[in-house]
Amino acid sequence: MTTRFSGAGRTFAAMLVGGAAVAAFAFGPQITSPADARPIAVEAPRGAPLSFADLIERVSPAVVSINVVAERDSSRLADLEEFFEQFRGMPGFEEFRRRQEQQPRESRSLGSGFFISEDGFIVTNNHVVENATQIEVVLNDGAELEAELVGTDPQTDLAVIKVLEEDRYPYVELSDGADLRIGDWVVAVGNPFGLGGTATAGIVSADGRRIGNDNPYTDFLQVDASINRGNSGGPTFDLNGRVVGVNTAIFSPTGGSVGIGFAIPSELAIQVTEQLIDNGRVSRGWLGVTIQDVTPDMADALSLAAAEGAIVSDLLADGPALTSGVQRGDIIVELNGSKIEDASDVTRKVGGLIAGSRNEFIVLRDGERVRINVTVGERPEDPNATPTASSDDMDRAPEGRFWGLGVELSDLDEDTRDELGLSSSEPGVLVTDLETDSPLRDAGLQTGMAILEVNGQPVDSGEEFEAAIEDARDAGKEQVLMAVRAGQRTIFATASIVQEEG
Repeated sequence: MTTRFSGAGRTFAAMLVGGAAVAAFAFGPQITSPADARPIAVEAPRGAPLSFADLIERVSPAVVSINVVAERDSSRLADLEEFFEQFRGMPGFEEFRRRQEQQPRESRSLGSGFFISEDGFIVTNNHVVENATQIEVVLNDGAELEAELVGTDPQTDLAVIKVLEEDRYPYVELSDGADLRIGDWVVAVGNPFGLGGTATAGIVSADGRRIGNDNPYTDFLQVDASINRGNSGGPTFDLNGRVVGVNTAIFSPTGGSVGIGFAIPSELAIQVTEQLIDNGRVSRGWLGVTIQDVTPDMADALSLAAAEGAIVSDLLADGPALTSGVQRGDIIVELNGSKIEDASDVTRKVGGLIAGSRNEFIVLRDGERVRINVTVGERPEDPNATPTASSDDMDRAPEGRFWGLGVELSDLDEDTRDELGLSSSEPGVLVTDLETDSPLRDAGLQTGMAILEVNGQPVDSGEEFEAAIEDARDAGKEQVLMAVRAGQRTIFATASIVQEEG
């Protein structure tokens, strides 16, 4: 499975580093074990170690290789069958089809994992055991054990499995990560390319890495210890033998290790795996809002000192945020005393809250700090499942006249309000055309969208739109912040209002 990321003018492939892998952690008293059970511990050397041999010798018995038999993706098989059906009747088709039908409907893959409790719980990546019909765990001494799936969390790519044979297993401890620093030595142990029992060493290269929208709840550790296919789900240790990360992905233009690997931080792994063991699933907090980063242009339009926080662009009817008093245009700057950097920060922190818990948010509203207590709900399976109006529907908008900033506006009729999901009491004007050089076009507006507010002022007509623009100019603004309805979502967009001389 490959995900591509772009940066600095180059595109790299970030590859999940194991077709199947299993990892396990030990939580000590949080996992049921005999009273005398203790996680493996190692006394860390002072300064740079002369050798990692003692560390690796101690922790390796807790690290396992995972062999997985999984169902092949039925949707991909169906797509292939549909594609090849167009060649029916051509020479060789029937022979080709016969060979395809003889192909196994299962796939085999491998990965890594580690015990987190004496009674056999193991942590690994979700992508290692996804769709698994059979899971085999291979211990450090070569013993092969059958395991069952306990629970998975695709959002963080974590999973927990458990060996079926009752015994007392060596296990390791997940660190809370509090004392981990960039530059600290780390050692990765796992099953790269099926070789098993392989250890590599490096340092923590960076923390707080974000590697794509598929992992909204994870700030990854970046390590330069070699990580390859089959390392997925395996542990990265500090010099005390504590697990500081679960290996998950690599940046790679070639498909092999180039010294840029990513691990799920252990403190997040603790939270997720506890829920998976207790409930088989992860319950996440949910606000019922659409949020955006506060950009420098937004900060300029709102006279903010810095482009920080997350602006609320839309609220779900009857959602936890709306019923608690959060309003569109509020900028979330703190959650339970912790500073909010951006929209992704809100997503991660709210996702870590317990559904039904009461939490304190600080928002900026009209330049003032407002304290709001919100009882968060439970995140639905698909929180973005909202219908959107089709472009054909939007093209039916009635024509209007051109106003300032090169935009043609018209009133919202009942049919258009239904298409946009707007109530009869919601203010707004419909964009029916844009001049080629309109700054609104540069801001991303298109025909069929509706402008609801300009710098916090509701606009219900072309006259009100122009008046809001002039008010902003009189206040010395160079940008205006607009609440725009696109489909059935409200977003914020900024546009330049600087008048060119000529």
